[in-house]
Amino acid sequence: MAGERVTHLDSGGAARMVDVGAKAVTDRRATARAVVRMDPSTAAAVARGDAPKGDVVATARIAGIQAAKRTAELIPLCHPLALSFVDVRVEVDAERGRVELEAEARTAGQTGVEMEAMCACSVAALTVYDMVKGIERGVEVAELRLVEKTGGKEDWKRSSVAS
Repeated sequence: MAGERVTHLDSGGAARMVDVGAKAVTDRRATARAVVRMDPSTAAAVARGDAPKGDVVATARIAGIQAAKRTAELIPLCHPLALSFVDVRVEVDAERGRVELEAEARTAGQTGVEMEAMCACSVAALTVYDMVKGIERGVEVAELRLVEKTGGKEDWKRSSVAS
């Protein structure tokens, strides 16, 4: 970070949206993951699809996809992007009391989709929480992280994704 210019600040130190107009359009992809921890019996209800509020997995997937499409409305300096693909995958490990979420976002553009993947994953995880809080109040949303991104200036991949 030493010597790097902070690009979200103007010359007077005020926050601003970065001008990406001169950047090349490239295919961009990002993946994020999160874990929702809960009692194994709560996770079993999620896996069975019979939680009191309905199908937790399907609802979380749709919520995450919607969130990715609205990221620029939620994160003040994000650019609105024309997303070409968003998906949220959900795996339930009832025995360990875990719902594992992975969100992927793609676009062809001048800026990356990391925030869209992270937003999708976080809102999907919060949706899981919302849909099971009537069963268990001690549910924990944890380990939200970017896993990888491709396109733009450089590709990046987290060296360890174990959780």
